[in-house]
Amino acid sequence: MPIDPKPLRTVLYVPGNKPEWMRKAPKYGADGLVFDLEDSVPPVERPAARKFVREALLEMGAQHTLLVRVNGIDTGTTADDLEAVVCKGLYAVFLPKARGPEDAVELDVLLSTFERRAGVEVGRTIIVPGLETARAMREAYEVFTASKRVDNSGAVVSNGGDIAKALGLMWTRDARESLFLRSKILLDARAAGVRYPMGGLWTDIKDLDGLRAFATEMRHIGYTGLRLIHPSHVPVVNEVFTPTAEEIAYWQGLMEALVVAEKQGTTAITYKGDMVDTAMVRTGTQTLELARKLGLIK
Repeated sequence: MPIDPKPLRTVLYVPGNKPEWMRKAPKYGADGLVFDLEDSVPPVERPAARKFVREALLEMGAQHTLLVRVNGIDTGTTADDLEAVVCKGLYAVFLPKARGPEDAVELDVLLSTFERRAGVEVGRTIIVPGLETARAMREAYEVFTASKRVDNSGAVVSNGGDIAKALGLMWTRDARESLFLRSKILLDARAAGVRYPMGGLWTDIKDLDGLRAFATEMRHIGYTGLRLIHPSHVPVVNEVFTPTAEEIAYWQGLMEALVVAEKQGTTAITYKGDMVDTAMVRTGTQTLELARKLGLIK
């Protein structure tokens, strides 16, 4: 991939038929914004929404990380969306309701076509597949490996959403009914080389305690961020997915201690009461790389 995927702790959905909302959205502090051309936009308004989104991408893309949720391949309108939005200001395309790996392949081909037409480096636009059917969830690894563009993708479950309908899930406040699914897709994503898997989705706008608990569990599983539908959720989720000063200091100290140990001819040491060895270097490297990309350390 010509560009590296970004560690997006939060991406906030914004309806593409609301130009004033799109221009106002950066003030909420999300790492990325998803301008939506799908479910939040009535079909009759989508032609106008394409123009609004295009204008916002050209105006805001140099300063912000912008994504667009297009309409699914099965709608026959994906190419119309892409023709309007592919430009240098576009970071990634959300592909909803992916039926399987073939949809990721088709989107890759379409993106290459429109990147060439727009004078954009071919391969620079990331694909974020939406796994919203039982088949796509079962074949998550195949979907994630269908294109080298895929990143920033993971399991997105919600109360009454597409996944709940596809599987017959009954939503509970702690979302335990979806824990296996979220874990399985995270495993598929990591095995496929997805560097920054994002999940979601918390729909209760006022329940910030529930949101924090959900986000914390997602981070513990291995996710690096969440998709959001309300600005009030941004600060909570940013905080959950940001390495703390204590975490950074721990890994910096551990890495330094292991370097000293290797010079002394050993690869296993006791550090802060735990037995550790060089196998933990990779974990430390990942954590510190994330902190560096978030601007927390140099």
